[in-house]
Amino acid sequence: MVAPKSQTVKFALKLAAIISVMAIFLTLLLYYFLDLKAYLWLWIAFGLLFFAGSFLLIRYFAHRLIYRQIKKIYQDVQGLEHSQQDRSLVTTDLNALTQEVERFTENRQLELATLKDREAYRREFMGNVAHELKTPLFTVQGYILTLLDGAMKDKSVRKKYLQRANKAVERLIYIVKDLDMITKIEMGGLTLERESFNIIELIQNAFDLLEMKAQSKELSLVFDKEYKDSIMVYADRERIQQVLTNLIDNSIKYGKASGTTEVAVDHLNQKRCLVRVTDNGEGVEQKHLGRLFERFYRVDKSGSRAVGGSGLGLAIVKHLIEAHNEKIYVESQFGVGSEFSFTLEYAK
Repeated sequence: MVAPKSQTVKFALKLAAIISVMAIFLTLLLYYFLDLKAYLWLWIAFGLLFFAGSFLLIRYFAHRLIYRQIKKIYQDVQGLEHSQQDRSLVTTDLNALTQEVERFTENRQLELATLKDREAYRREFMGNVAHELKTPLFTVQGYILTLLDGAMKDKSVRKKYLQRANKAVERLIYIVKDLDMITKIEMGGLTLERESFNIIELIQNAFDLLEMKAQSKELSLVFDKEYKDSIMVYADRERIQQVLTNLIDNSIKYGKASGTTEVAVDHLNQKRCLVRVTDNGEGVEQKHLGRLFERFYRVDKSGSRAVGGSGLGLAIVKHLIEAHNEKIYVESQFGVGSEFSFTLEYAK
């Protein structure tokens, strides 16, 4: 930023003019009362020189004073962003300085708001983690204490309680594994093994895996149409299988009894296709859509967590798709259903 000096010049001119007018006024008084007509030219020259000298001195000291004050302000403002203060960047233009201070203030306010949001997210995240872990932990503890209090003597009760405790431990392991995976993804520790494969076949595999669960809710897993030809994509087969399984499993959890989960593969452009998983379940309200992919975020805020799961499924899905440099989308209408879709690169 070039340092404009117009304001300093104007200030010096005004002050020098005022002082010079006062000096000329005093000179005229002396000229009138002392009758110094012979020295008129000398007084005129003196007035001009006095004006010029006053202007230069006032301008110099005013510029130095203003410069020092504004430089200090700039150092305070930019000290967090620059290790050294360049003299050429300091300006005595108060308008420019005002804009700089306003910009600095806006940036700090934005940073403060971001920190507050992160702190709120951290508190919520820790609360969710504690909730997800304490339920199975307390379950295991309850069964063990019951057995220790005497129920262990009854073989049928002992077996039943140990089986239930084992299920709670399995849930803990499931949550820890998902946490470990999402941590690896976020730290860049996940390696993708890309290969060419038929996405239609992979979807059918996911259908076969979840068929029993879907049947328990009398829910149908179907394609949007018959795919006679293979659709070859280039990605990590195992990770995309995980993505499909999570999305279809979610549609079963939140789907209506006797409902339908439909999967489609649409041609997006010459390089990519779009895989869509659509259900006619309960849907999601608009206010929740922006947070669906957050870790442990649940639309159902009740303490029961009736549908189970680790609360990390959609977060993992998002990270896996983004690790492929692809995009994932969600559309939902409350009471109508939801659609999750993601892009995949065609195999060359």
